[in-house]
Amino acid sequence: MIEVKNVTKSFDGKTILHDVSATFETGKTNLIIGQSGSGKTVLLKSIVGLVAPEKGEILFDGRDIMKMDTGEVKNLRKEIGMLFQGSALFDSETVLGNVMFPLTMFANMTPAEARDRAEFCIERVRLQGADKKYPSEISGGMQKRVAIARAIALNPRYLFCDEPNSGLDPRTSIVIDELLSDITHEYNITTVINTHDMNSVLGIGENIIFLNKGRREWVGDMNAIYRTDNEALNEFVFANDLFQKVRKYVLSTEKPRP
Repeated sequence: MIEVKNVTKSFDGKTILHDVSATFETGKTNLIIGQSGSGKTVLLKSIVGLVAPEKGEILFDGRDIMKMDTGEVKNLRKEIGMLFQGSALFDSETVLGNVMFPLTMFANMTPAEARDRAEFCIERVRLQGADKKYPSEISGGMQKRVAIARAIALNPRYLFCDEPNSGLDPRTSIVIDELLSDITHEYNITTVINTHDMNSVLGIGENIIFLNKGRREWVGDMNAIYRTDNEALNEFVFANDLFQKVRKYVLSTEKPRP
């Protein structure tokens, strides 16, 4: 579990995060959503230690990253997997080489053990037979799956994903969402996903944190979001006509509460 308590962050005198508190639960897909400029990326970077807030606490199972020294932060990062927006694969390395990279850098494994682990992760994201291919030889969706395999190679306790469906078609996005959800539950990971994708919100949003102008305005799940009376959240999530129709249908079929 990750707990964010009263975090405030400013840049050049402008406050980006205003006293934000949130809990990211273990074994669930935790989504951070909000319009561009709402503070999502700054919050994500603050949690992983890439940005230092002016005040607050960020606790990884009770350990405050803001109070850690360099060595402690380095050790904590060994427990963290990162899925970057652009996949960030090494063009000169094969699929296998990309997945093996964190293992050769940070794990105390023999080359054979690292290879076995990498091959297991590649199979886990359903890319059997692609281990000898280079990133330029596979699709964008496959590249994302390679990035997921690399992110879980060190068996992380925490997994952070920045816009995992960026640039993907709707069908491939669903595949990535389902894969992230399956991995989260299978390995009991604390997964935090920064996303604009409303299909992800309504499909795998088990714990959703909505930021608006740097403030946390709403917390709930993909079922509760249909019933919210938060105007800003409704405008953001249900701006699309199709999602508006889905919401009306859900509310019309919902049984009255006693």
